[in-house]
Amino acid sequence: MNKRTHQKNVSDHCNGKKFFNPTLEKQFSPGLKDFVKLMRERRAKWPEKIENTATHGLNETLAPGDISITFVNHATFIIQSSGLNILTDPVWSERASPFSFIGPKRVRKPGVRIEEIRRIDVILLSHNHYDHLDINTLKNLSRRFSPMVIVPLGDRHLVESTGMKNIHEMDWWDSIQVNQDTKITFTPAQHSSARGPFDRDKSLWGSYFIQIKDRSIYFGGDGGYSSHFAEITKRLGSPEFAILGIGAYIPRSFMKPIHMSPAEAVIAHKDLGAKQTIGMHYGTFHLAAEGLNQPQKDLMYAASKEDVSHASIGIMSEGETKIL
Repeated sequence: MNKRTHQKNVSDHCNGKKFFNPTLEKQFSPGLKDFVKLMRERRAKWPEKIENTATHGLNETLAPGDISITFVNHATFIIQSSGLNILTDPVWSERASPFSFIGPKRVRKPGVRIEEIRRIDVILLSHNHYDHLDINTLKNLSRRFSPMVIVPLGDRHLVESTGMKNIHEMDWWDSIQVNQDTKITFTPAQHSSARGPFDRDKSLWGSYFIQIKDRSIYFGGDGGYSSHFAEITKRLGSPEFAILGIGAYIPRSFMKPIHMSPAEAVIAHKDLGAKQTIGMHYGTFHLAAEGLNQPQKDLMYAASKEDVSHASIGIMSEGETKIL
């Protein structure tokens, strides 16, 4: 893992040239034509602008052993423990797109202004899609903090272009000891990757299991439901806190392989055995056909149907901080 670039060795999720999902009979990696077709689907209307209402607690002093989680937007969370700040899939740009003038545009501002962040030690990137890996945001964070960045296989060169220096490329089940108290393991997900038409699945995707002393957080990244949740629990144990995608799931004929529905997120919560799960990947970019508030409603309905307590699964407001 200390080598400059990981080799794409043949494995159960790589043929030596491209990555694939061993949990799918046929790899699904949508291209431009697929997304154009998706945009033509009948989609629920979203408002053009939504105001955030929460006030973050980024600068609160944590007691020994406490962990705080602040929801910024989409899949961006700031995880703080004593002496360490971790940031997931940071996106502060106006659009989740390779272009500044077209592509999914945010309907709400980030719940935390990027200028308000005082310290970032580690950035976790789940994959290279534009709504999870934002070049302009990474350039800003590189200039200000020079953090460690953990990336999937194949994404080192892209992240180096932002000025980042301390980059660790990881395959599924690779681990890194960040400091004396914190170990991070790159775990599987069922998804795909691409920045353009010619690099489909040439880099890996995944999720992260974060262990801070005797506490643990699972960040699900992006992906469809599969047996990998049960496998993660089998290998690493149940996380205390899980963050799972619940948005961009309609139409199911298109989205099922790559994005969980809220009902599937409830099943994943049970597979993981998490004490508490928070939904993400909704409410910022209009990426699919469901309504703005449909993921939250569907999540609560599915939890009731599966006899899962509403206290153990739910959502956070953009800008909200939870202390665990």
